[in-house]
Amino acid sequence: MHAHKKSQKIDKIVPEAADFLPLLGTDHVELYVGNAKQAAYYYQTAWGFRPIAYAGLETGLKDRVSYVLEQGKIRLVLTAPLQPDGAINAHINAHGDGVKAIALWVEDATKSYEETIRRGAVSYLSPTKREDEHGAVILSGIHTYGETVHIFVERTAYDGVFLPGYVAWDKPYHAASTGLLHIDHMVGNVGWNEMHKWCDFYANVMGFAQLVSFDDQDISTEYTALMSKVMSNGNGRIKFPINEPAEGRKKSQIEEYIEFYNGAGVQHIALATHDIIATVRALQERGVAFLKIPASYYKTVLDRVGTIDESITALQELGILVDKDEEGYLLQIFTQPVLDRPTMFFEIIQRKGAQSFGKGNFKALFEAIERAQAERGTL
Repeated sequence: MHAHKKSQKIDKIVPEAADFLPLLGTDHVELYVGNAKQAAYYYQTAWGFRPIAYAGLETGLKDRVSYVLEQGKIRLVLTAPLQPDGAINAHINAHGDGVKAIALWVEDATKSYEETIRRGAVSYLSPTKREDEHGAVILSGIHTYGETVHIFVERTAYDGVFLPGYVAWDKPYHAASTGLLHIDHMVGNVGWNEMHKWCDFYANVMGFAQLVSFDDQDISTEYTALMSKVMSNGNGRIKFPINEPAEGRKKSQIEEYIEFYNGAGVQHIALATHDIIATVRALQERGVAFLKIPASYYKTVLDRVGTIDESITALQELGILVDKDEEGYLLQIFTQPVLDRPTMFFEIIQRKGAQSFGKGNFKALFEAIERAQAERGTL
């Protein structure tokens, strides 16, 4: 049995994040994938992203190819190797497709690098200037959990389509948007007893503050449990929940992820929408699969959350969950894993005032995940 230290439950902390690392937002998320061209088609067709930039053989690259997609303020970069061996192949071999880089938009990438390195970060990319006819970008980077990295992107002196080295990429075929707006939060799964270590990293190295903590009494079912803390930067634009496994009768979803991803990594990306019913309906019509929620959930949910604007019938039809806090309510839904390995998935979230993360839905959500684990034979 795995021992674990019980986390202290903190309902809410007003962030007092240090100002040494001002973050303007998420610049992009880069995934290493086995076939970037086909992955790009999936995110365009099923999710409604539009193509904006490309780098590969035609732009002088010999070792890799990257497709850049955008919807609202969400920018995905899909990168695949063109040669055997090398870091991209090693990453895919170890983890399957998955998030390599969470790139953060900053005013000063050199200062961001120096400040975080001074506080104990491990260097991934020393400050580097890249230029083309559209201007210059400064990039730098540090390591975080697993093989995930943070890239600092300074682009105030650049007006190109994405970054130097990329060319505009468009095509006659454009799938309609599904109404996705921006990244609400990104969740990292880490190993046994590593949650505190990585929360301390975000607090001490990056100046984040802890918003909320959930222990295994909050997040548990008959079989599995986990613990989680939510770290946020000062302006609240970047939120990183960090999960670790907790002791349960069977294998938790976090353990399953760690086993198949072969270590810590990004578990899911939460994407915001203004109309979750329209977004989820469009995604389902295009073949995106979501976790199944039992009808019994909807018999009592309004007793718990009170009056909502949406039709409970529509929510039940689509499998959308509802939760509330003192500031309002939220609606959320979770996809099945979008990769062959049971690792990364997406959350769709609409906030109607609520700033929390769906604590009231944890039991229903995790039981739905366990049903999917049972089907995979990994529970």
